[in-house]
Amino acid sequence: MDIPVNADVYCSDHRCGRSTYIIVNPTIKQVTHLVVKEKGFPHTERLVPIDLVLETSPDRIQLRNTQYQLAEMEPFIETEFIRAEIPEYVGGQFMIWPYAIPETEMVSVEHERIPPGELAVRRGARVEATDGHAGRVDEFLVHPADGHITHLVLREGHLWGQKDVTIPVSQIDHIQEDAVYLKLDKHSVEALPSIPIHR
Repeated sequence: MDIPVNADVYCSDHRCGRSTYIIVNPTIKQVTHLVVKEKGFPHTERLVPIDLVLETSPDRIQLRNTQYQLAEMEPFIETEFIRAEIPEYVGGQFMIWPYAIPETEMVSVEHERIPPGELAVRRGARVEATDGHAGRVDEFLVHPADGHITHLVLREGHLWGQKDVTIPVSQIDHIQEDAVYLKLDKHSVEALPSIPIHR
């Protein structure tokens, strides 16, 4: 199964949003969740368990749940309001009409709600070979039975032109939020056999 990022997402009733991130357990190299940005305002991003993905194509993800069920799922972004001290002007006074002196204000801080021990990987994350930059993440190929990643796909923005570059998960050294690090050098990546992807 091909898990695209930045693809249209359809619930069982109709189109409900777009995929923005894939949540990966880097230890077992398994996709656990998909982040879906809802179509309707305020465009909340929701954490969707991977077992709700029914089928995929390069530009579409079909979910088992309804749009109403999607709206009930946990938000990916959590907003926290914290107090912040307001600095005083020289002279010790900060005057606001009608002569009120503010002491604190509330500031919003946003956090990504990534399950413990997991990472959010977005489309376009860097792929680094042992000897430098090899390309950018386009999608992951996932075994449909267990959700384990089988290959990383570089489709555009890599060194080898128009062909898809499919890298076996066994050649991934480690994954960080903004990059995937390979065990291979760039020459070895280029020499990998082309794997047909059903699109």
